[in-house]
Amino acid sequence: MSNTPKSAHAPAVVEVRNLWTVFRTEGTDAVVHQDLDLTIARGELLSLVGGSGGGKTVLLRQILGLETPTRGSVTVLGHPAAELGRTGAASRVGMLFQHGALFSAFTVLENIAFPLRELRNLPEDLVRDAVLVKMQMVGLDPEHAHKMPADLSGGMVKRVALARALIMDPPLLLLDEPTAGLDPDRADAFCTLLRSLHRELGLTVVMVTHDLDTIYELSTRVAVVADKQIIVSGSPREVMAFDHPFVRHFFLGPRGRRAMALLHAAPDGV
Repeated sequence: MSNTPKSAHAPAVVEVRNLWTVFRTEGTDAVVHQDLDLTIARGELLSLVGGSGGGKTVLLRQILGLETPTRGSVTVLGHPAAELGRTGAASRVGMLFQHGALFSAFTVLENIAFPLRELRNLPEDLVRDAVLVKMQMVGLDPEHAHKMPADLSGGMVKRVALARALIMDPPLLLLDEPTAGLDPDRADAFCTLLRSLHRELGLTVVMVTHDLDTIYELSTRVAVVADKQIIVSGSPREVMAFDHPFVRHFFLGPRGRRAMALLHAAPDGV
């Protein structure tokens, strides 16, 4: 199956071409990616899956511009990903890290406001109003604005981190294990929120996750990272039909049976 989405007529938000990632450790080269190609079209919600150490999060960090590939190119919104380190990057790409990565000494309001305050040219009233709008968007009441991260539940931490990722209204959102650490009910609620925001804001979303329920619930496309490349991409049903040891183990093993039943129960699939 092609690594170019079926919605290829839509503008490409992310383009990865001939990507090589090589880490030098103890005098030995460890090749993580080799001639990896991936195109992500506007409006997709793409899940990246693969084995531990297979390079999913490294690829996410390269799309964000936090790491530079050994060779090849990563283009985001028509610009080299390396340029995302410049001022104003949060207006193009939002990032939700696995454990939220909130500043422990900042209140909820201060955490969400951080990218806006980095601009140093916005009135405080405008910053506060923007934060309250984003809090409402992710289902947080205004009374939580002055709480500290230590006072929040795991689900609330995720919502605060999501509000911060969206504070600059970026068209691209990157998520690293967005439902990790949440109980099933909170994970379901967070998936419902993400689906709603994806639709209402017209976001392009790239998500690294091991959670099959989340994959089936949200993905418009799944891309599998294995053997140092994207070996297959397509709908969850298409990917499950691909004959590869990782695909069989991940999607068809014991841990995938409950999630597969949910997929089969959906009238039109996902």
